[in-house]
Amino acid sequence: MRVLVLGGTKFLSKAVATELVRRGHDVLCAARGASGDVPAGARLIRVDRNDPEGFAPLAGERFDSVIDVATMSLTWVNEALQALAANAGHWTFVSSISVYADHGPVGQDTSSPTVEPLVEATEARTPADDPAAYGRIKVASENRVREELGDRAFIPRPGLITGHEDWSDRFGYWPARFYQGGRAVVPDVPDQPAQYVDVLDLATWLVDAAEQRLGGTFDAIGPITPFPELIAEVAQVAGQDIELVGVAEDKLLAAEVKPWAGPRSLPMWVPGFHGMLSHDPKPAADAGLRHRSLGDATRAALENELRLGLERERRAGLTHEEEADLLRLT
Repeated sequence: MRVLVLGGTKFLSKAVATELVRRGHDVLCAARGASGDVPAGARLIRVDRNDPEGFAPLAGERFDSVIDVATMSLTWVNEALQALAANAGHWTFVSSISVYADHGPVGQDTSSPTVEPLVEATEARTPADDPAAYGRIKVASENRVREELGDRAFIPRPGLITGHEDWSDRFGYWPARFYQGGRAVVPDVPDQPAQYVDVLDLATWLVDAAEQRLGGTFDAIGPITPFPELIAEVAQVAGQDIELVGVAEDKLLAAEVKPWAGPRSLPMWVPGFHGMLSHDPKPAADAGLRHRSLGDATRAALENELRLGLERERRAGLTHEEEADLLRLT
């Protein structure tokens, strides 16, 4: 196949391009080239999606498949469709479980209500910087892809993506912390679910879908695991002389520890939003999405953390000092 990856220089899009090359496809990556190199064997076509004429280098080109990971710009999506959709045999648009309207109920699927699409300010060329707009822009983008491609459109909605080149700390914090040993604060949440997808497993499925011209919308996510079981296994695989110290949610909130992400946070802790980490994985599994074991995913995440550096400034998690303060309160 001749495949165009919109991106291809970091994380998921790079993993997709790498897998395409491994399978022997003719791979072009449309990117500025500012975030890194494309995989060996792929070709970089310099495209700046902030430029109204950014797709000019691809005018008239035909592709068996186009794979787009645009984050928060409907303009990016619209212009890619205008430039490329007519000559594309299959189109993947990577969306997000952030499209859902209510993250409380567990066991949701793609029939669950979504937020209202955000279609205003479509001339904006840079990704919106309002996190509250993220899901709404994704819904608007999904709608445009479906309108343009019909049954040639494949729309996966990943949740938490982990593994190679993950910079978010929303999973990697845990193996990194447990690897360092000692007493580690964990949320005491016996009833909370947990869910993730490894980036290489997701990339493999996206390539499978392109090859098979799979259409439709799927929650691209793995099995649901009770949070305490997930944390215990991650600690067993990555930990060195580790003691897990469970702290109740009310105490964490009183100590101004944030859920999910950001400074002074505990990743994958989602009080009141258990639906974020409990979507129905069966439809995607039935469509071919396969998952490595939690142990293998943990090892991949830890390898990534060691490459990035354990003592780097983090986007999510507790510093050593913040954790020590919490431990003194227990």
